[in-house]
Amino acid sequence: MDQNSGGALGSPYAAEEGARGIFSRKAGDYAASRPDYPAALFEMLGGICPPTIADGVVDIGSGTGLLTRGLLRMGYRVAAIEPNAEMRQAADLLLGGIDGYSSAEGCAESIPLEGGSVDLITAAQAFHWFEIERARAEFLRVLKAHGQVALIWNDRVMEDPLHAALDQVFGEFGGQKRAALVAREDRSSVPRFFGSAAPQEFCWPHSHHLDEDGLLSLVFSRSYMPGRDTDDGRRAAEHVRQIFNQFAVHGSVEVRYRTHAYLGRPAAD
Repeated sequence: MDQNSGGALGSPYAAEEGARGIFSRKAGDYAASRPDYPAALFEMLGGICPPTIADGVVDIGSGTGLLTRGLLRMGYRVAAIEPNAEMRQAADLLLGGIDGYSSAEGCAESIPLEGGSVDLITAAQAFHWFEIERARAEFLRVLKAHGQVALIWNDRVMEDPLHAALDQVFGEFGGQKRAALVAREDRSSVPRFFGSAAPQEFCWPHSHHLDEDGLLSLVFSRSYMPGRDTDDGRRAAEHVRQIFNQFAVHGSVEVRYRTHAYLGRPAAD
């Protein structure tokens, strides 16, 4: 991603320098509410690239460390690469004492590592920020000869009434930023990233539970949502509280996802 622009998402994000700046005020909400990843994902990664032989794993767009933490628990040594300072600091606070963890400023198009040094690159909830051709070239630069890339998403289950209700809030308050993000979320660029190489595809069910504060954090962690302290933010929060009251059972809501992963090595073409 161009560090001085909105990157792949263009002008709606340019004023906040894309992923470098947009999450600066959202790191706390992100860490408090975003889901982790299912055990089946890590079992799959461990079967293809066992921690016992992996010298280097890089988590691109690592954010507050949600995927990084799972990789560390598997026994990988992980370099968490994140362009946003506040998100990176949140990950350092969570994971800094764990053996094998390191973090650095960087992005998919500029990875601060030596060439041919990485066995596995992961990117969770981050692909829509990539400049595809530049990212592919950079991934191939740092990967070892047989290194792999895993692109990962926690997709909201939109047939779930809770997500349908939240989507109305996102549609009302997300504006041009949401439109730009939605346009990049159709995965049409995934084949272009891998080129002539066909990645393996995986899918698993996943969910987590949030109380009212957690659901508010989930909503305001979205890159396109207004700040909590704005008029729009206060109106959005009231809608979310109403949604929580509608769907809560015993003080929490279940937020359902489908975790999708594409695993392979991009072709050089």
